[in-house]
Amino acid sequence: MRNLLSCFVIILLNASLSAQKIEKGTVRGNIYDKGTAQAVGFATVRIEGAGLGTISDINGFFSISDIPVGQYKLMVSLTGYDTWSGDITVKRNEILFQNIYIAESGQQLEEITISGKKEQARADVQISKLQVTPKQIRSLPSAGGQADIAQYLTVLPGVIFTGDQGGQLYIRGGSPVQNRILLDGMTIYNPFHSIGFFSVFETELIRNVDVLTGGFNADYGGRISAIVDVKTREGNRKRLSGLASVSPYQARAIIEGPIVPLKEEGGSSISFVLTGKQALINQFDDKLYSYVNDSVGIPFDYRDFYGKLSLLTGNGSKLNFFGFSYDDGVDYPITDFEWQSGGGGMDFTLVPTNSSTIINGTFTYSKYDSRIEESDRKPRTSGISGYYAGLNFTNFGRNNELEYGLELTGFQTDFEFTNFRNLTIDQDQNTTEISGYLRWKRKIGPLVIEPGFRLQYYQSLNDVSPEPRLGLKYNITDNLRFKAAGGLYSQNLLSTINERDIVNLFVGFLSGPEEALYKPGSTTERADSRLQKSIHGVAGFEVDVTKNFDLNIEGYYKRFNQLIGLNRNKLELTDPNYIIETGDAYGLDLSMKIEWKRAYIWGAYSLGFVTRNDGEQEYPPVFDRRHNLNIVTTYQMGKKNEWELGARWNFGSGFPFTLTQGFYTSFGFGEGVGTDVLTGNPDLGIVYADERNGGRLPYYHRLDLSVKRTFRFSKYSHLEITASCTNTYDRNNIFYFDRVRYSRVDQLPIIPALSVTYQF
Repeated sequence: MRNLLSCFVIILLNASLSAQKIEKGTVRGNIYDKGTAQAVGFATVRIEGAGLGTISDINGFFSISDIPVGQYKLMVSLTGYDTWSGDITVKRNEILFQNIYIAESGQQLEEITISGKKEQARADVQISKLQVTPKQIRSLPSAGGQADIAQYLTVLPGVIFTGDQGGQLYIRGGSPVQNRILLDGMTIYNPFHSIGFFSVFETELIRNVDVLTGGFNADYGGRISAIVDVKTREGNRKRLSGLASVSPYQARAIIEGPIVPLKEEGGSSISFVLTGKQALINQFDDKLYSYVNDSVGIPFDYRDFYGKLSLLTGNGSKLNFFGFSYDDGVDYPITDFEWQSGGGGMDFTLVPTNSSTIINGTFTYSKYDSRIEESDRKPRTSGISGYYAGLNFTNFGRNNELEYGLELTGFQTDFEFTNFRNLTIDQDQNTTEISGYLRWKRKIGPLVIEPGFRLQYYQSLNDVSPEPRLGLKYNITDNLRFKAAGGLYSQNLLSTINERDIVNLFVGFLSGPEEALYKPGSTTERADSRLQKSIHGVAGFEVDVTKNFDLNIEGYYKRFNQLIGLNRNKLELTDPNYIIETGDAYGLDLSMKIEWKRAYIWGAYSLGFVTRNDGEQEYPPVFDRRHNLNIVTTYQMGKKNEWELGARWNFGSGFPFTLTQGFYTSFGFGEGVGTDVLTGNPDLGIVYADERNGGRLPYYHRLDLSVKRTFRFSKYSHLEITASCTNTYDRNNIFYFDRVRYSRVDQLPIIPALSVTYQF
């Protein structure tokens, strides 16, 4: 193994040395908003007279290589901004760096022009990759009138959310633990508050969210289903600014500004941003929403804090320090649940003066502790803490891009669970993972090919996982593109989610077991691997129907070769602690987007099939929603677009569940042979049907509406008042059925709300 890693490092070093040879001139730089000095992504950068150009990345960085020496005009354009131009001189074997500041346009465009994102779509594979911006998140009618990524993720194709209260996120057949959630490189083990409507992320601080629903390349690893990568922006580098917002659900605030203001001629600055959120719904539910859950109300309480300090140099190099603290609590009659999460870290970007290779590094630490006690009064606790260190290099060429890196991940798990037979399963373990990856993108005429390779070494299991990846795109025409991707994936983390939990709030985490594992439904030991593994295959088309109308069609297949779960139903001490399953997920996702000056329409439909096989029977898991449709629309009105109307409709087929076959009296025999079985008060036991998840719940559908009015006081300050209504026509969507009490519990009914947001 050591020799294998040494060879990999030598390959990376040779690639880095060869990347330093520059035969012609290079122009690179960063693009900033002139008013806030925030990075501007997806801007079109062209060199007039050379026939060369590119698109700035999400951090506003661009690089154009192999430019013949000479004098040119550099042009930067983006919808909503004035076009910028400047004269440049390209010299042989030199790198010219430019900090460019573009100003928002004062003109009201009659229609959307082809943006940098469409140019990027022609140059990048981008299969099963959904990029979400704060503007898109704010376009969604949201509960309580406050936009949140948790609500927006549910309208994406291939994404299933199982409930309005305490739901979990499933992406193309993968369970929550098989989705890696990242915040500025930190692993977030539980990104959603129990109420389901709100995440731990502050919408106004988000720069970009990449949702990779499958077929992702070698720069991501450690999960077998999907990646959600959230990146936050830096604080305002020009002036002190902030935001305060309140609704019946929560209050939130942001304060940001420069410690050392940015000067355009110097390009250096130090800035900060602090955010905080506090739940209010548990204090106002009895007054405003007394009809929700009868006497229970809406018993959710949470608070979030996040801070970031950013240093920027004149040549685009930067350094960020960040940290967070999140906590949550729920008090249902059947469930008492709480969790705390915290962490911090730093990242840097180094832009060498005389090299076309950009260096990035990330060092983070995060932890998550949770506890639940249900009506059976058997508590469960789980703790996980871990660190991540990554160093990667990116080399930009005219028609190619090479990225490679090394990563070190370690985490500790502390878990204890007592099942219905009073048998305890616990784990206290340290785990280390070492990985290296290489991803190369090459554009050859209309073809874009992106091969990659990732090597994962799981130290605690002494297991090596070689994982080839491949992505490609073929531009059939300027408006029609074919794309495909696939690869092998592995992970060493598993969770304790059980589909028969009444309220699926608790998620315990464990590392891959070192003990023996057995093939599904047998006593034959499986010795080849203790990892969870999968294979992805995705293919589809992108169509620019018009310059305002985009259509995306993708078919996918995921084969889960090995899924490891906790054996919560073990009857004897000699029974194994873990079980193995296999599974399949396949389907078709369609999405369309229409944008005009004042209107925005988003539609997504998913047809999905998910199965699991435990060795005894093949069954659909509880998140197997066959049909899922989302339609989102917003429309702006008024001379200055001061009014905004929004609507979102979700329609989904019913989730599967296991039918009840009967009941029986269950004595605990706590007093031994003296237990009174004649006049005692026994518990009620449930006899489940033999066919697992053979029933289906009713169809789900819900309409949300919102109206927003903006009052502008100056260039930077304005007030937003939003009236929203969740579940407008008061649909009775089932949440779960309490079998013992024989009562149905529905998800949230109609809930109107009013929010006020002041920004300065």
